[in-house]
Amino acid sequence: MNLIKSTSTFSFFTLISRVFGYIRDLLIAIYLGSGPVADAFFVAFRIPNTFRRLFSEGTFNAAFVPIYSSELINGKKKSQKFANDVLNLLLIWLLGIVLVIQILMPWFVLLIAPGFSENSEKLELTINLTRITFPFLLFVSLSSFFGAILNSHNKFAIPAAAPIILNLLLILLLLFGRYLDDQLVIYLSYAVTVSGLLQLIILFFFTKKYFKLTFLFEFNTGSKVKLFFKKLLPSIFSSGVTQINILVGTIIASFQTSAVSYLYYADRIYQINLAIAGIAIGTVLLPNLSKYIKEKKNKKIDFLQNKSLEFSLLLSLPATFALAVGASEIVSSLFGYGSFDKLSVENSANALFYFALGLPAFAFIKVFSSFIFARQNTKIPFYFSLYSVVLNIVISLSFFQTVGFIIIPIATSISSWFNTLLLLIYLTNKNFFKFENNFFYSFVKILLTSLISSFFFYFLINFFHEYLEFESNYKLICMVILVILTFIFYALLSIITKAFKISDIKLKY
Repeated sequence: MNLIKSTSTFSFFTLISRVFGYIRDLLIAIYLGSGPVADAFFVAFRIPNTFRRLFSEGTFNAAFVPIYSSELINGKKKSQKFANDVLNLLLIWLLGIVLVIQILMPWFVLLIAPGFSENSEKLELTINLTRITFPFLLFVSLSSFFGAILNSHNKFAIPAAAPIILNLLLILLLLFGRYLDDQLVIYLSYAVTVSGLLQLIILFFFTKKYFKLTFLFEFNTGSKVKLFFKKLLPSIFSSGVTQINILVGTIIASFQTSAVSYLYYADRIYQINLAIAGIAIGTVLLPNLSKYIKEKKNKKIDFLQNKSLEFSLLLSLPATFALAVGASEIVSSLFGYGSFDKLSVENSANALFYFALGLPAFAFIKVFSSFIFARQNTKIPFYFSLYSVVLNIVISLSFFQTVGFIIIPIATSISSWFNTLLLLIYLTNKNFFKFENNFFYSFVKILLTSLISSFFFYFLINFFHEYLEFESNYKLICMVILVILTFIFYALLSIITKAFKISDIKLKY
């Protein structure tokens, strides 16, 4: 496996999905803005979308891939039986969960958005929309199963590209938004569930080469299957801690008008980089790292872990600085249209600034957790994630009344850095990870290159400020050009300073 090439493949399709996701969110901002209808839809959409991120962005892989990879070494027959047993049990449990939640939906929505209880119309709309979107959980979870099979065979393109379907369907509907009026959110909610079904069908088709599906509808709990389900719940919590922290933030933000929408738009922007700097690397890293640990190839383990962390820094640090210095202009350029007014831009930009400060930590959590998941240990990241979520809740609730919704991205970033520190201390103390001699030298080069590039981006923003004003008709085009210029500048500077070595592209890990 080539880490950079595989990560680039995963990142390319993920980036395409995020671009379509941006177009989707831009159209939502135009037609829904940040009012009560938008809040209702975002809560209904947040729930299945959170599960999509939890299951498809490495969490399912964390529990499944190490065990499945070890079974592949023992023979195709054993890996086939293990995968079928997991799928059958997973299907039974998911059907039960979806049915129970549908029955208890009013109480479930109040749990997720308790602040909506003060507005009965908003609450009722949210309940109805969530009933429609919730079956997406079933489809996306099963899709994650088939995606994990493909990832285990070092096939990353199709699982990364599958979420594009959701964005395309929503975009098509939003293009007819003016004709659908009040029914728009209803149709959008149905499109979420339909996209989940289509995604499942496509992934199943591409998995047939590696996996033969057998429906048994029975509780077959062999030792490996028990081990998988024992690791699944902790891995959901630990690998998806950033999404859980954001979900916690959504619950608290529901008590402030439009705050859910502000956080949603800010979240959408920094998630673009997180998908590349953390999720892509963690997903690509896991199958081979699991194999090397099984085979006790220590030199390859150390090399692969250091390179993955270095690559994560190379991708996350420049984005952190760029989002921090240009938060207002970025939000305005991306979403400042139609119903999304200046106040919405200002509040979302403030949230984005504080989310950006935690971006490297969000990425490190994905990478460090993969180091531990590859050793078939999901409990330790689970405990650390639990401490992180508790810290997040304590900070958010302590200051929400005085500071308002902005405490939520602050608390999310602080708790994520705390989680990162715990993971690093554990890995080094257990001798699961050690920094190679040249790592800190590379870190300094990446840091300086990122800082210089952010000053370049800041200069461009100020030089072209008249084209980036809220009222400007050219702000989106201008921002895209400035981002491309800054990216080229950063890439060239990274090559000149050898923060990134072209020779790494050809290295096998």
